[in-house]
Formats: sequence, C-alpha cells, structure tokens
Amino acid sequence: MEKASSQVGKINTQVERFTMTQFSFFVGVDIASASFMACVGTAPWKLTVKPTKFDNNEDGFVSFLGWLKEHNLKPEQTVVCMEATGVYSEGLAYFLHASGYGVAVEPPLNIQRKFPVNASKTDELDCQYIGEYACRYEDKLSFWKPRAEILEQVKVLLTTRQHFSVQVTGHKNALHAVNRKKVSSELAKQVHQNMIEQIAKHIKAIDQEIRRLIDSDPTFKQTLLLLLSVPGIGLQLAAHLLIAMQETLDPKVLAAFIGICPIKHESGTSVFSAPTSRHYGPSVLRKLLYLAACSVRTHKKQFQQYFFRKAAEGKHNKLILNNIQNKILKIACAVVRSKQPYISNYVSVNPLVLKNA
Repeated sequence: MEKASSQVGKINTQVERFTMTQFSFFVGVDIASASFMACVGTAPWKLTVKPTKFDNNEDGFVSFLGWLKEHNLKPEQTVVCMEATGVYSEGLAYFLHASGYGVAVEPPLNIQRKFPVNASKTDELDCQYIGEYACRYEDKLSFWKPRAEILEQVKVLLTTRQHFSVQVTGHKNALHAVNRKKVSSELAKQVHQNMIEQIAKHIKAIDQEIRRLIDSDPTFKQTLLLLLSVPGIGLQLAAHLLIAMQETLDPKVLAAFIGICPIKHESGTSVFSAPTSRHYGPSVLRKLLYLAACSVRTHKKQFQQYFFRKAAEGKHNKLILNNIQNKILKIACAVVRSKQPYISNYVSVNPLVLKNA
C-alpha cells in the first residue's frame, strides 16, 4: 500500500507540474482504430511539423516517441492533445504518460465547437485542429492520468455485466414470445432457458469478483462500505460511484456529469422552456440512480414524505424523482468526504442555536 500511495503521489505531482508549466510545443493527435496522425505547432498557433502517420500499436508508439525526440520535443515543454475515443486512445495515453509527457484528453464536442462546421474533414486537418485547440485553450486542458488498476478492472467488469444484463433481458423477452405462440418449439424454449440460467451465473460471478477486487484495497473497501450505507445504493451503483468519485466529490459537478442536473433554456422573450436534465452522460449510472430513487420513494419513510409533499405542491413525478436522485448523490458525497456512514435519524443543528442555549 505504501508503494501504491507513493506512485499515486508521484502521478499527482507530475500532473500538477504539467498544469503549472507554460508549454512551448503542442502536439495534436487524431486517433483511429488502426493508426493515428500527429502534428506539432507553437504559440501563437503555427504549424511547425507537418502531419505524420503512425500505427496505433506498440511499434507505432515507439516510432512516435522517436519522432518526438527527433524534433527535440522534451516532455517538460510539450503537451500531447487527443480526443477521447475510448479504447482507441487508451494505449497511446498510457505509453506517453509512462514516458513523462503531459497528455490532454478532450471531449470531441469541445474541439468541434471551436472550428467551422463547414470546414473540410481529413485526418491531416483534424490533428491540426486538435493541436491548435491545445494551443489556444492551454489553461483549460483536462490532463489525463491513469486510473488505479483495480478500478480499471472493476470498470471492465461493470461494462461486461451490463452487456450480460441486456442479453438476459433479450432471452427473457424471446422466451415469453415463444411461450405465447400457438405452435411453439420445446427446443427453442430450452435454449432460451439455458441461456438465461448461464448468464445469471456469469452475472453472479462478476458481482463476486467486483466485491473481491474492491475489498482487496483498504481505501476502496472503506469507500464502498460508506456508499453501501446510503439508502438505495447497492453494489452496482456503489461501484459506479466509486469510479466516478475518483475525479471529484462535488455533488453538483457529479450531477452535471451524470446528466441529472436541470439546465435552463431561455433567451429574451421568445425562447423559453422548462429546465430539464440533459440526455447524455453515463446512461448506466443515471439509470441506477433513478432506480435507487424509485426504491427509497417506496421503502424509506423520509423520502416517501418528501415525494408526497412535493406532489401535493403540484410538482411533476419525474421532477421529484430527479430531486431524490440528487439527494442520494449529495448524501453519498457527504459520507465519503466525512468518512462516516449514513445515519438515518441524523438531524443537523445550527451551532449558533447551541451557543445561545
């Protein structure tokens, strides 16, 4: 654990160093499945090294590193910017971070909004747009750092579990349809039933492995137990929140990231619509929070009373459930920050009242 803590401290120090440094060179990287294109520019934005193509594999990463050194792009003077493309950019990000370079991974929409929508689109131009974006918005770049290996494994397991959940739902629906047919097939029924049972066993094994991985790290285990003490939060939701909370413990930031934060849409006197949550973000986490809100509304007196009170005021049911989701998120962040489990009958008292008593 001491070794792991020292590594995390080293990573955080490295990221802080990159954040405080005024970079001299900006490398834009356009990632694809089989290859990536890279170029170099300086501030104010000027292309100094034309786009060059590399393979998106270990050999290509080594060639890219040699290319950076060939042009005398030292790690402390250089930032490499790329779009968030999931697994396509992950390998290069890990390689560059291990080599000491600052890596900025930006949402594609952020970059697209800064350039003309009618511009031509090629890999050569895209990497230049990304490099220019890094140069112009250096102070707003999101610097990438590797997540703890345990959390990466948990994330993979959660994704696999979600795929299996979709499959088992499909087999259940298909089995229901087969059972309703006038002329059916016993083999088809048996196949669907076997698949449902096998997938259920796999899901159970995944849940056990997720718990084992988290329990193997004292810090993650403590955080998990704190999250599980919050009403409505089970293992799945706790594991998702554990990963999300590595970035921030601010419930407002998390709510915006998840997509449960109502956003205003109004301008002047003609443009107006009721505030609504956005329809993008981690859909699985948003769904699990919604199910948690439905659960506590039914089974927890405190949330029941809140729901009925707001319904009596004329609030829409979906709005009230969205508020309950935010309440659960706030409680989760509070227990993790305080390192104290949730207390159902806790009452907050104003210190001034105690002082005057």
